[in-house]
Amino acid sequence: MIMLDSRLIRLQHELKRNKLDAVLLLDPVHLRYYSGFSGSDGALVVTPAQCYFRTDSRYISQATAEVRAASVEVHTTKHAELVKLLQYLGAKRVGFEAVTLSVAELNQLSELDSAVVWEPLKHLGELRQVKDYAELECLEQAAAINATAFEKILPHIRPGVTEREIAIELEYALRCCGGEDKAFDFIVASGWRGAYPHGVASDKIVQAGELITIDFGTRKSGYYSDETVTLAVGEVEQKLRDIHACVLEAHDLALEALSPSVLARDVDRVARDYIEACGYGKYFGHGLGHGIGLAVHEGPTLSPKSEVVLTAGMVFTIEPGIYIPDYGGVRIEDTVLLTNDGYRALTSVPKKLRTLPIE
Repeated sequence: MIMLDSRLIRLQHELKRNKLDAVLLLDPVHLRYYSGFSGSDGALVVTPAQCYFRTDSRYISQATAEVRAASVEVHTTKHAELVKLLQYLGAKRVGFEAVTLSVAELNQLSELDSAVVWEPLKHLGELRQVKDYAELECLEQAAAINATAFEKILPHIRPGVTEREIAIELEYALRCCGGEDKAFDFIVASGWRGAYPHGVASDKIVQAGELITIDFGTRKSGYYSDETVTLAVGEVEQKLRDIHACVLEAHDLALEALSPSVLARDVDRVARDYIEACGYGKYFGHGLGHGIGLAVHEGPTLSPKSEVVLTAGMVFTIEPGIYIPDYGGVRIEDTVLLTNDGYRALTSVPKKLRTLPIE
């Protein structure tokens, strides 16, 4: 509860800074972050002094157990009752999540009380970028599940199995090790499909002499893990080994460049410049990394255009890659915590090229 209090204080400071009477939160991620509610449908109204939670009858018992607020009540006509609450609070300028509230919902709220001025809060997610102790504990647990489950499924990665079969084995192992759910549809891309950065597991059969890239993660207490490993299935040709070595060095150089007050785009440049020097610059098209927490993808973004100044306490991925059409590819990804003197890796599956036996 102490963590929830500190999070609300930051949000309430944001209200005062924007001269708002209240903010309406509907995104399940924000509901969990600010109130502790882990259900999928609710509404939190936060004023500079207090907060009020509303949900439908399916979740009232859960909300009563999880949420600490001035009141936790059932709503039957969601938008109408939220407007009545705002009127009771005397709120005239109300913030809302610009990326969550639909135009139709906003119009409905405006029609119910035309006197309320609705202000979009475009950078609300930035308040979640620096993780507190409770969040780090959950992120570490999720990352530990990754490592345990991945080692369990290594014997299943062999010639003759399909990418989809590997993904299923991995998802099952993550669940058995304590994961709540898969973080996303796993990328399992072997051979020529390694050139697909988002090559979701297919029915392609894994063959000897191929690289296989596996991007996977789980959820623990609402928080996600995210990690990518590229392996060799038996012996692979030297060019593939060279590509892997290039990506691994770019990954390691980016980690070494991490420090508070450094621009995220400068860290991206370190990895990108090295891949360019290896002759593969045009084959690295995505950003270097992204934040992770209650959402798989959140702030900060590490990319060539990012304006973010990195701050101790941020958690994000470092994931350079090379993707050559009709040939194959490599991605290597770790999730790290930025510290006052560098970084601490949360994920721990070895990233050096491992050659799996084919017999």
